[in-house]
Amino acid sequence: MADRSNGIRMDRWATRFGLVMAMAGNAVGLGNFLRFPGKAAPYGGAFLVPYLISFVLLGIPLMWMEWTIGRHGGRYGHGSTPGMFHRLWKHPVSKYLGIFGVLLPFIIALYYIYIESWALGYAWKTATGSYWGQTSRTQMSEVFTTYLGIGEGVLSFSPAAYMFFLITFAANIFVFSRGIEKGIEVLSKYAMPALVLLGIVLAARVLTLQGSGEQTVSRGLAQIWVIDWSMLKNPAMWMDATGQIFLTLSVGLGMLHTYASILRDEDDLTLNGLAACATNEFVEVILGGTIIIPAAAVFFGVGEFGEIIHKGSFADMGFQTLPVIFQEMWGGRFFGTIWFILLFLAGLTSSVAMFTPMLLFLRDELNLDHNRLVLWITAVAFILCQPVILFFHHGVLDELDDWAGTFFLVVFAAIEVVVFIWIYGLDKGWVEMHLGADLRIPKPFCHVMRFLTPLFLLALLAWFTVISPLANMHNEDALANTFYGKLFMMKIAEADVPYHWLGRAIILGVAAFLVWGVWQAWRTHPKFFDDSKNGKAE
Repeated sequence: MADRSNGIRMDRWATRFGLVMAMAGNAVGLGNFLRFPGKAAPYGGAFLVPYLISFVLLGIPLMWMEWTIGRHGGRYGHGSTPGMFHRLWKHPVSKYLGIFGVLLPFIIALYYIYIESWALGYAWKTATGSYWGQTSRTQMSEVFTTYLGIGEGVLSFSPAAYMFFLITFAANIFVFSRGIEKGIEVLSKYAMPALVLLGIVLAARVLTLQGSGEQTVSRGLAQIWVIDWSMLKNPAMWMDATGQIFLTLSVGLGMLHTYASILRDEDDLTLNGLAACATNEFVEVILGGTIIIPAAAVFFGVGEFGEIIHKGSFADMGFQTLPVIFQEMWGGRFFGTIWFILLFLAGLTSSVAMFTPMLLFLRDELNLDHNRLVLWITAVAFILCQPVILFFHHGVLDELDDWAGTFFLVVFAAIEVVVFIWIYGLDKGWVEMHLGADLRIPKPFCHVMRFLTPLFLLALLAWFTVISPLANMHNEDALANTFYGKLFMMKIAEADVPYHWLGRAIILGVAAFLVWGVWQAWRTHPKFFDDSKNGKAE
């Protein structure tokens, strides 16, 4: 693993293909197949306009910055963002700002793995035909809530769902414990090609479905690709498109930094990064946009199809709508099983990376034993997963996602952009970015990174935290979806408020531990923060 005798970590990517597949696998997840069509369909093809603009002006620049920050920090033996930020900005607060890059993926993993386990459970249910005969979305909704054990009691629990959670959790820990080269890279080299192949098979099957009247594949494709230019005036669409880019590329999470920390100076990051982004976009836009919506267009009438589009939740589309379609489709049990295996692989290639920043933070900065850390992280994560599962219907998962998976993701991205561009300096960063580069980034992108990317992020934060709450003070429903509404738990049932506080307590508890960890590391292990080039303390 890591050799700290000279302050330099010795992990390495074994192959360039493994690096690109791991980076792409980190980005490709459940959102590519469930969230993207749900967000895009209500707006039609117009959604792709702000989506692609955000991809070029925000997603790609952020990806290149995070790879650069990661490799720069890894040169000094840092595999996580507290140490990386310390190298960018010699200010006492910098390493504490870097905590977000360890906190967010760890918190997201606590609920992401549970959702991922649903796909594995439904792969089994589909292969065995256990829900066959439940041929309406209402009936499949009941199947879904029964599977999760959601009732009128305090706990949401079912033995079947819990068993598949245990299997999924064990699979994640097994891969994560083997490290990046022997675990994550090996998984990604096989899982990502398999995922793409399964996606192509499913997309091809959907495109060959026979419809009639208005219930055709072409009608579903039109819902994704035909542009109504008047929709570009809708600010909500621009926000949804920007948010999707954040989530689909996994920027602002800290995992890209960790993967990039074991790149060498002679390793290319510009072309490899672009290849990983392109792979993710192919999976999301081409495959993700060609499965759920076109299939729904064939099998449901005009009214129900419209309801599916505008409801657009991942659970409704992926676990209630498609199981109905599979029962009506020739070869449905086979293709349905492929669908849920596809979702599981997409989730697994993302989730295995989520505990890694925590592992490397504790191992590199506190010099703790790798094997003991794996056991410790496994135990703590397993305990913290239980509230997510047992109180699922009370909103613990939603609270974790609102803060760790949404708001703080943008906050951390804004912080790292300001630190990298305006404090460390983009001129130095531009040189670092092009070490070993096979692709010279066009110079106009330098100006995009220097001005448009940080201003875009700061404007997004200002809109959510200040402008939108002030503009919606007299609209309670709209206010509830702003920072103000989330902070004060507007529209949360009184009985569920304690469980939302439990979600916040989990976030604050892990954050407090990380604050202590940073303080302890910098207090007790100053030799780890010497300049490895000349042996002098910085």
